[in-house]
Amino acid sequence: MAIEFARSARSTVGLEWEIAIVDRATGELASVAGQVLDALDAGSDGGHHPFITSELLTNTVELVSDVHDTVAGAVADLEGQLAEVRAVIDGLGAYDLICAGAHPFSQWYDQHLTDKPRYHKLIERTRWWGRNMMIWGVHVHVGIEDRDKALPILDGLLAYLPHLQALSASSPYWAGVDTGYASNRALMFQQLPTAGLPYPLADWPAYERYVDDLVRTGVIDDHSEVRWDIRPSPKWGTVEVRVCDGLSTAAEIAAIGALVQCLVEWMSTRLDEGGTLTVLQPWYVRENKWRAARYGLDAEVITDVAGTERPVADDLRELLTTLAPIADRLGCAAELQGVRAMLDSGASYARQLRVAEAADGDLRAVVAHLARELRDGIDGEPPATSVDA
Repeated sequence: MAIEFARSARSTVGLEWEIAIVDRATGELASVAGQVLDALDAGSDGGHHPFITSELLTNTVELVSDVHDTVAGAVADLEGQLAEVRAVIDGLGAYDLICAGAHPFSQWYDQHLTDKPRYHKLIERTRWWGRNMMIWGVHVHVGIEDRDKALPILDGLLAYLPHLQALSASSPYWAGVDTGYASNRALMFQQLPTAGLPYPLADWPAYERYVDDLVRTGVIDDHSEVRWDIRPSPKWGTVEVRVCDGLSTAAEIAAIGALVQCLVEWMSTRLDEGGTLTVLQPWYVRENKWRAARYGLDAEVITDVAGTERPVADDLRELLTTLAPIADRLGCAAELQGVRAMLDSGASYARQLRVAEAADGDLRAVVAHLARELRDGIDGEPPATSVDA
C-alpha cells in the first residue's frame, strides 16, 4: 500500500488543543459542544468554522491552528479561536472552559457521543474502554521536508517522550479518584487499538506494509487511525507528537510546542550532517513512559542505550541549553524558555493536587482552578500572544 507523504515546509508548526466544557455551578462536564459549534458555524462564511471542530464527546471542542512558521504564530491562532469559543460560552451564561488530561470527577456514563460514523464505529469496537475516553490532549505537528526523515526523527523523539509527558502531565484524578499517577490519561489512552507507543520500523516502505496489514485485517480503515503517541502524519507531511496531556494555558502550549519544534529541527540537522540519533531500546522507551506517567517531573528516566538514569527535570534543563541555538534560528527562544518556567512552577498535576488538598479534597475546587488558569494563566501570568516573525 503506497502512502503519499505530503509536501511540507521544514519545521513549520501546527497545534491542536482540545477544550472541555463544564457547568459553572457544579463543575461537571457539560454536553453542549453542539450548541457552541452551531453558533460558530452560523458566523462562518462557508457554513462551518474552518478550524474549530467537534471531538469524540459532546463536551469537547477542538481548536486547530493553521500552518505557521513560528510557534508564537500558532499559539496566537489558538488564542484567537479560544476567544471565539469563550464568547459563545459566556453568552450561554451557565458554562466555563477547562483543559487538562482528564476531568477530576465526571463519570463516563454521563457523557454523550458525537454523532459521527467514525466515532460510533470506534465505540462499537472498543466498548467500555472507548466510552471511558474522557481525555484531552495537545498535539504538535512539525513539518518534515523529506519523507525518509520522518521515521528516523520519530525514533529519535521517543528518547524525549517522557520529558514531554512529564511536563504536560495533568490527569492525576480519574472519576473522582486520586490515581497516584501524574498522567492517568497516558495509560488510559493506550488501551485503544493502535494507540500507545509506535513499533520500530526500518523505513517508509515498512510503515506502508504495517498500515496495509492493519487495513487488510480490518483493524483500521486508513492510516489516520494509527493513534501512536508519536506518529507520521502523511496527510500534512509532518511528525505529530500526541503524547501530551491537555494543557490549561497558552503559555504552556507555547513552551511544549517550542520544545517539540526545536527537537525535530535539531534531529533533522543532525541527519543532514550525516550524524546519528539516539534511539533507545523499545523496553527502555516503555519503562520511561510508565515512569513519566507515574511520577511526572519527579521521574528518573533512562537517557541512553547504556541504561544511564537521570532525573527528568535535570535532563530537561540541560536540554534547554543544547537547543538554545536552534530556538534562536527558529524564532522561538522566548517560548522555549517557558519550559524553565514550567519546571519552576510545577506541572499541572502538582498544582491540581495542591488545590485539592487546600480544599479538603473537594474536586470542584480543582475544576474552578483549571477554569481560572485557562482564563487568566498560572497565577495571573499574561497569555502568550504574539504573531509570526
